[in-house]
Amino acid sequence: MFPPLYQARRFRIAGRLILLAGLFLMAPGPASGAAARPPRNVLLIMADDFRDEGGPVPRSRLKTPHLDRLAAKGVRFERAYAQYPVCNPSRTSMLLGLRCEQTGIVGNDVFFRQALPTAQTFPELLRGQGWVTRSFGKVLHAANTSEAVRPEWLDQGRSWDVAEIRHAASPHRRGEFRNLSGGRLPWCEIGILDGDDDEQPDGQTAAAAVRSLRELHVSGRPWLVAAGFHRPHDPFHAPRKYFNLHPPESLHLQADAPDTSAAPPLAIPEGWRQVFAGFSEADRRDFLRAYLAGVSFMDAQVGRLLDTLDELQLWDRTLVIFLGDHGYHLGERGWWNKNTLFERSCRAPLIIADPEGLHGRTCTAPVEFVDLFPTVTEFTGNRQPDGLAGRSLRPLLRNVATPHKPGAATLVVRGGGRFGRSVTEGRWRFTRWSDGAAELYDHRADPEEIHNRADDPSLAGRRLELQALMDALPPWPKPAH
Repeated sequence: MFPPLYQARRFRIAGRLILLAGLFLMAPGPASGAAARPPRNVLLIMADDFRDEGGPVPRSRLKTPHLDRLAAKGVRFERAYAQYPVCNPSRTSMLLGLRCEQTGIVGNDVFFRQALPTAQTFPELLRGQGWVTRSFGKVLHAANTSEAVRPEWLDQGRSWDVAEIRHAASPHRRGEFRNLSGGRLPWCEIGILDGDDDEQPDGQTAAAAVRSLRELHVSGRPWLVAAGFHRPHDPFHAPRKYFNLHPPESLHLQADAPDTSAAPPLAIPEGWRQVFAGFSEADRRDFLRAYLAGVSFMDAQVGRLLDTLDELQLWDRTLVIFLGDHGYHLGERGWWNKNTLFERSCRAPLIIADPEGLHGRTCTAPVEFVDLFPTVTEFTGNRQPDGLAGRSLRPLLRNVATPHKPGAATLVVRGGGRFGRSVTEGRWRFTRWSDGAAELYDHRADPEEIHNRADDPSLAGRRLELQALMDALPPWPKPAH
């Protein structure tokens, strides 16, 4: 017979064990929450001014084996559209999941926190739910090419636990340099650089992101890591080996068709057209070669990130998103930049690899960058905020034929109250300008948008359908409150 004190202690211990067993039985099982599965991670990779090739321009002229490798693991979206074809508005819209008509951010001069201090980015949402969030390179528009980094634009402490950016310009001047505008446009400079990748900002961004992936893998915590590469954005600097991938004699220059419809007055920005008109054939060829070299340089850095996912065996728990922030003209309509409502400027590459999605497939449905916020929240099991403009792409990642949304839209502002908006439902692009001008292009018959058919009476019904899509957008100018 045990002593009474010992028996009492036994009964107390037994009672605690019964209580713990009951709590365990009430705890959620493997099917009811994310705790029973490995942490779900997100790797966001961005390239600056990276246009989507295709149509009459062969994608094969791009030397991007690592992006091709990513596409083989996921879905390539052939018709993915920025909501504004300029860096800061596009990136802000994507990270907030709101159209530019909603954010009011339509230039590179305003940080979104000034206008929307309580707005929540999807990295901020994940951070608030326990994800570690880190940003390397140009993700938010924290530095223009010729400016110092603006620390508050990094949004460290709100969107990111850690946020770092290297200046876009080369840190040294070793190599061959030429300004294609004779100095009139300081940004329009080619640099065939001596030295290796990690002497350049994008190489340093890749190295920092790789280190972070390894550290976070050891920690076991869920994470969002973003790597934003400057290239192929100007200045057009890249290590020499990437220029060597694109011999000048192999390049085909864009030539507009003689019967190309005249662009409406607001369609192409003022200021630089005369400079571009003065380019010689050698200038145009060098511009194209330097842009393609920048793409190849960027692609090599993407490869370093994918190698790390291979090494750490993270593909089965990581959503990988690659996008360009908007498109770019390479001579189409005499323009060598962005900020138009033509397809070349509005459309940009988007590749997503979802561990539960398809591999090596192409989706031709029109999608928008505002769709990425709900895609990330669905993948990570978080509730998305009310009022987002986009729709999750995960159904398309499982079945590319799934109905998605009626179209995609892009805005540009020209100043002085002038603006334009454009919508596409996949085949047709309709653009309307504030001065009353309109454009309508049939991408099936005319992918380079040579013939404006807005005044074709046989297409009046089509134009009304597309106008209805435009009328459903939030109003612009943004109403004052």
